[in-house]
Amino acid sequence: MSITRRHLLHGTAGLPMLTHAAGAQSQAVTMVVPYAPGGGTDIVGRSFAQLLSRELDRTVVVENRSGAAGHIGTTSVARARADGNTLLYAVSTHIVVNPHLQRGAGTELVATLMPVVQATSYQYVLAVDPDLGVSSVQELIALARSRGSSVLAYSSAGVGSNNHLAAVVFCDAAGIQMEHVPYRGSLPALLDVVAHRVALIFSSPAPVIPLAREGKLRALAVTGDHRMEALPEVPTLSEAGLPGVTITGWHAVFAPAGTPANLLTQYETAARRAVATDEFRRRITLEGMEPPPDRPPAAFAASIREETAYWGRKLGEMGIRME
Repeated sequence: MSITRRHLLHGTAGLPMLTHAAGAQSQAVTMVVPYAPGGGTDIVGRSFAQLLSRELDRTVVVENRSGAAGHIGTTSVARARADGNTLLYAVSTHIVVNPHLQRGAGTELVATLMPVVQATSYQYVLAVDPDLGVSSVQELIALARSRGSSVLAYSSAGVGSNNHLAAVVFCDAAGIQMEHVPYRGSLPALLDVVAHRVALIFSSPAPVIPLAREGKLRALAVTGDHRMEALPEVPTLSEAGLPGVTITGWHAVFAPAGTPANLLTQYETAARRAVATDEFRRRITLEGMEPPPDRPPAAFAASIREETAYWGRKLGEMGIRME
């Protein structure tokens, strides 16, 4: 990953609780989803939990611990005993962004959480209000430059959210300024673009695709390094005139640092099998996600450290803080 032109925002969902059998039943393992029940991360996490349970031959129960953009649930796992009884199903921003934004966080997550497996990879869709009158990324950039002090506004699920940071990277690469309008969640942020109150959004694919097909939104680009199967006519940002700009996200499973190596190996083996199942791939496809790259935990951990350092610098340069 190139720090200057290629940027990863990872992310999404929740995990389970395992009942270990050592002759008889022993203490269960809690896998935390740092969001409330019913959201996209929770849905994908619960699908994953069922499959992980099957692969481990143990009961897996999801525990939702929401709050502070996922920081509460994430840090609760980072501070848990490293006895193999607690796991986390995280979104990228929980690990690489939130520690830079949360005051008094006091937890360096790249040191206190160990990656077990990357579960998903995904990209975003740059979607605009059709009434904006632009049909390409270059037309959008030209419009933004022509507006002067009357800047275009984009919506997001809040400061430090994936779609906020995707827009930050886009504006930086395009050399434009736009106004950030944060919301309490992705759905209201998206619906206000549909309602013509905000000009555009970088959204996860699942909710945008039907709205684009109905003509309620116009998809100008996708942010990965390849076109989406569900939107084959929509170019990547690179194809649309911003070479090398790639913005992607992921979901991943983590354990507290210090968890016994034999348990980490057991979880990794089972989690990789779960991720590779047809059932899980069908579920993530419905959510606009893709299978992750095949890489060992050490390589994934190195990329997380790189992303964490990048966002520490970038957020400082942009003066982005929790509002």
